[in-house]
Amino acid sequence: MPRWESPLFWRGKPPIYDSAFQFQLGAPGINSYRPAMNTAPFTRSLKAGLALVYPEVCQLCGDKRATPEAGFVCVSCWTQVRFIKPPFCERCGVPVAGEITTNFECANCRDMNLQFCSARSAVTARGVVLEAIHRYKYSRALWFEPFLADLLLRAALPALREEQWDLIVPVPLHHLKEREREFNQAERLAAPLARALALPLNPRLVRRVQPTRTQTLLTKNQRAENVRRAFAQRNGHGLRGERVILVDDVFTTGATTSACARVLRAAGAGEVCVWTVARGL
Repeated sequence: MPRWESPLFWRGKPPIYDSAFQFQLGAPGINSYRPAMNTAPFTRSLKAGLALVYPEVCQLCGDKRATPEAGFVCVSCWTQVRFIKPPFCERCGVPVAGEITTNFECANCRDMNLQFCSARSAVTARGVVLEAIHRYKYSRALWFEPFLADLLLRAALPALREEQWDLIVPVPLHHLKEREREFNQAERLAAPLARALALPLNPRLVRRVQPTRTQTLLTKNQRAENVRRAFAQRNGHGLRGERVILVDDVFTTGATTSACARVLRAAGAGEVCVWTVARGL
């Protein structure tokens, strides 16, 4: 079985429910991984029994109570989340301080030939959000998935329901990195969004053809060069003018999502917008 389906531990804290069990318990409308059969009575009994052995403790502060449905994030840590509100750049969505009453494009967008029409993020990538994302991606802390998916849905659903979109595509990982990580975080976070919008999710339309190095410590120009030829259209997969929502976990300069959007447009997409859980500042 995948390594994340064995009981998980974190920095000496009490063990957590294993991820397979957690996904079956996910909150309605957010979890796309629950089985089709009705296992509610058994699940409730099992959860009650496991709670005696595995305390429901927040996995960010390690202090207050937090449930699997909340991604093991307590109310106190939740209050530290900062949702992005206007004013922000009309192109990339970066928030701007002060009073701005007209549409504007930030300096970063003016310097880059971005291939998407707009990019929006639910929250700022700071504090508890950034820690949850890093542990989710790099330490297989999959119990944070309901928390991260909830952030994305809270912000994205009201905006996307006002518009007409046809398809959701997650930013792909290179097969070597996905084999090492054992999952693609963008695909997993895109699944509940597709379910909530009743849109098809296509993780096979675009493939990552180059195992690029991590973007974390690169400059804006280095990021763009790093992913310039990283993506390609998968043979036999094309579009006919569909409007596509491209989903990833974090947006920083837009280099990765722009490179992926370029391939989608070349494949026949009529328009591409980007939604991510968090925005690096």
